[in-house]
Amino acid sequence: MLRMATVAILSLLTGCAHDKGASLGESVGNSVSTFDPKQIGKSDIDRVADVHRRTVFASLRVLAEKLYRRNPREWKKGGHASIDAALDRLLDPRTGWRLPDVGGRVGTDAILLAMREDFAGDRVAVFIAGMGAMLNAAFDEKTEFFMLDDLDPQKLYNSARNLEIAAWKLANSRDAGGALLLLSNEIGPAAQAANLSFEREFGKMIGNLDLLASLIADKGHRTIARVAQSVATAVFLPVVALR
Repeated sequence: MLRMATVAILSLLTGCAHDKGASLGESVGNSVSTFDPKQIGKSDIDRVADVHRRTVFASLRVLAEKLYRRNPREWKKGGHASIDAALDRLLDPRTGWRLPDVGGRVGTDAILLAMREDFAGDRVAVFIAGMGAMLNAAFDEKTEFFMLDDLDPQKLYNSARNLEIAAWKLANSRDAGGALLLLSNEIGPAAQAANLSFEREFGKMIGNLDLLASLIADKGHRTIARVAQSVATAVFLPVVALR
């Protein structure tokens, strides 16, 4: 009897998934997209979290490529044959955002290292890996979310503030001679010469994290401890680091 009941329940779920997929699927020519059975285990907020995480890490990849293109000396420090090779190594999920020769630093500690004048390694790799590890920790080191997952809105909020600090450091950290450690935004004498694409990518990431933090806090009736500080003098807020 138990086996028959189990089969009946699975059949019902399969039928519901098929009907929902047919009703929600987007037509492409004469075909309809297939519903993913994994969606049964997701709430609306889980689906929202999935989208926000993908968007944040897509922007991180864009930032990495832009920084390497503006600072080609950095990817060459790693002995890579090309920017693409450097990006493949940096963004390889198997590395866990850990890089050799940085003394085990991850998260915000890696960001600070990348912006030290005496650091001789690949600043772009360490800066991006630091942000990646911090963001990964804010998302509980998960790439997809289900109903039993419980993201912490405070960590997402803290990550957004840390990105503001990282963006400021990127735009303002200089060596003893006054040269920027990494080239990013550029404001020329004419409006058409301005390049604020780095600032826009940071803005997208910060906006996504803030919105998701607010949605999760409202859903769980939780309070976010909000901090007002100047990015020029601010310290990074705590986000649980990778173990």
